[in-house]
Amino acid sequence: MTVRHLLLVLTATGLSGPALAQYKVVDADGRVTYTDRPPVAETARVSPLGRSGAPAAGSAAAEVGLPFELRQLSARFPVALYTGANCTPCEAGRQLLRQRGVPYTERQIVSDEDSAALERLSGGRTIPSLTVGSQALRGFNPADWSSYLDAAGYPRDSRLPRGWTPPPATPLVARAPATPAAPPVPAEPVRPATPPPPADAPNPTIRF
Repeated sequence: MTVRHLLLVLTATGLSGPALAQYKVVDADGRVTYTDRPPVAETARVSPLGRSGAPAAGSAAAEVGLPFELRQLSARFPVALYTGANCTPCEAGRQLLRQRGVPYTERQIVSDEDSAALERLSGGRTIPSLTVGSQALRGFNPADWSSYLDAAGYPRDSRLPRGWTPPPATPLVARAPATPAAPPVPAEPVRPATPPPPADAPNPTIRF
């Protein structure tokens, strides 16, 4: 359905804008199309729309430009990579996912809370770890990782759009914003003790 056709339909029904559309599609030539069906063109830039025609709240910005096939796979079998600092196997895991063109999110293990959450999630505290849907893999094993990605249906050759990058890595356990400390209360200045008044000296002129 072209933009002109859609506008004619909306005008006839007393509506305006892409209120009935669920997707806004921008093709390689810059043409914009609103549609209520998921597009299949891999070169198009797709933005899910809310009821008002604006981009849907909560849609992942990193997935807007993904081909339709990868959007479906990442919705059914989301891939998450769990990493730590100064971890050479973690970087090898990133490279495997990037070479295959697998959309993924990265969660960092930077605290005891993160380690405990990873253990609950995967059954251990090994990094890197990978989850493909509900399946958890501990430690970097290229053959195992590739087998699970194959089983989920991810292509072996990258089909990611040029320039696509994963979302920034975040800690596994969300951190509450730090509450600013209250300013210290200034101490009362130390004042010297007031000496007691001197005792009345006897009057030498008075005799008994």
